[in-house]
Amino acid sequence: MSAHTPPMSPEEAVRRVAHARDALLAEVHKVIIGQDEMIEQMLICLFARGNCLTIGVPGLAKTLTVSTLAQALALRFSRIQFTPDLMPSDITGTEIIDQDPATGQRHFRFIRGPVFANIVLADEINRTPPKTQAALLQAMQENEVTAAGKTYKLEQPFFVMATQNPIEQEGTYPLPEAQLDRFMLSINIGYPTRSEEREIVNATTQARAHEVKPVLQGQDVLWIQQLVRQVPASQHMVDYAVDLARATRPKEPPSPDFVKKWLAWGAGPRAAQNMTLGAKARTILRGRYAVTADDVRAMAFPVLRHRIFTNFNADAEGIDPEQVIQKILETVPEQSYGEPLAPRPAARRQRAPETPVAPPPPAHPAAARSANPSPPPVGPTSPPGPAPPPVR
Repeated sequence: MSAHTPPMSPEEAVRRVAHARDALLAEVHKVIIGQDEMIEQMLICLFARGNCLTIGVPGLAKTLTVSTLAQALALRFSRIQFTPDLMPSDITGTEIIDQDPATGQRHFRFIRGPVFANIVLADEINRTPPKTQAALLQAMQENEVTAAGKTYKLEQPFFVMATQNPIEQEGTYPLPEAQLDRFMLSINIGYPTRSEEREIVNATTQARAHEVKPVLQGQDVLWIQQLVRQVPASQHMVDYAVDLARATRPKEPPSPDFVKKWLAWGAGPRAAQNMTLGAKARTILRGRYAVTADDVRAMAFPVLRHRIFTNFNADAEGIDPEQVIQKILETVPEQSYGEPLAPRPAARRQRAPETPVAPPPPAHPAAARSANPSPPPVGPTSPPGPAPPPVR
């Protein structure tokens, strides 16, 4: 499977993508125990050409999952540890003075930074100032980097995964709204279950090492990314995604009353775009051929949770974005197919004209009696009585 794969039927293409997904999950789960939802959303984001922001407490395998996924995809992986003193040139690259040993002439030479990779992990991105955080904006949106007046294209596929620790607020710099909107998905990671945590302890306290084998190449990822764009989404599914995004805007007339009460700002047009693209990627990864309403609803939480902002009323009542999104999903109806058909009036049946029938000719009285014998008596038959006396 590669970008130069000969034309194939849609059924065969979907079958190959679903098989690749199963193989990827098998390799990743050699190292990562549980976290199925996080891994699926990462794959959706990767195959939809997006970037994701992962939020979770330390020790939930955020960094390990990305590095393992890069091994299974045979892609170049780079990790950037964000710190308060990190500079933009530490991410994009810098120019140095290089001297030619033969001629002695000096010239500038550009040294590429860690952003020049296929999968970039921006670890603890909220620990660096906005000036450095903004160094990723051009790379995430345009897939290119400008340094010293020159623009350098990034190698495809390109995927940025940033991590945040939600429990630390001291010495951190919250991401600006403009940069939050550049992330396609915001993935919340929860604690593992008791059985998963027991398996984690057993796997990490023994002398066992699992080798992750590459399943896909970079050209295969590009082929799947092109295929995702070709997954059909009917107009009423697109309208459903648009209605969900518009329902988050408190100043728009169609928004529900609870949105106007609890939200200060809603999601922009990128929300509907990313819900549709994410639904397409989810569809083909699960071996289906068309987007359904369940796919759109499944993408609503990771797409909207970092694009809506609660106000003081919501904070005072203990309402978070997750509760607002759930209420929006319960309120906004799914679009129906086309216009409702008006009932057709019942057609009146016309009776055929009756043909006059000539009366039958009169029959002989004897023949009539033989043709119409008298009916037998109904009820029990009484025994014959004595014969009448003779008449004299």
